[in-house]
Amino acid sequence: MFNPKYRFTHDEVRIIVLALVELKNQLLAEGRYTDAVDELLIRFVNK
Repeated sequence: MFNPKYRFTHDEVRIIVLALVELKNQLLAEGRYTDAVDELLIRFVNK
């Protein structure tokens, strides 16, 4: 199904997750959909 092509360190994953959470908050404030960001957050958090 999903084969990651990149390997991230713990610190890199943390930075990516924080950036995605910030993007999600911006989208929510604008009243836009967050489905794509949610999907990415699930993939990075479940790693």
